[in-house]
Amino acid sequence: MSWFYLIIAGVFEVVWAAGLKYSNGFTRLYPSIITVIGMIISFYFLSIATKTLPIGTAYAIWTGIGALGSIIVGIILFKEPFSLLRVLFLMLILIGILGLKLTSTSH
Repeated sequence: MSWFYLIIAGVFEVVWAAGLKYSNGFTRLYPSIITVIGMIISFYFLSIATKTLPIGTAYAIWTGIGALGSIIVGIILFKEPFSLLRVLFLMLILIGILGLKLTSTSH
């Protein structure tokens, strides 16, 4: 169940990262509220996941999911650059996340 909580935490990290962009430096009310709620949910589920998962593994996967998701959201919603080199590096992040999951002692 901890891995499920960690995935939820990572998804909400993407929510609050995208919310930061929409909040325009916390000058827009509703995007700012969504950003803060996303942060709270993300940290809450990360804290639950770290009860049984090693902190290094959990934190690395949490940030990896956040980075991977934020880059994808940036490309789709914010028209950020898309190139084969970026895809290569996205794949490396994904490989790192999967490798940490596969080599973790916690299931």
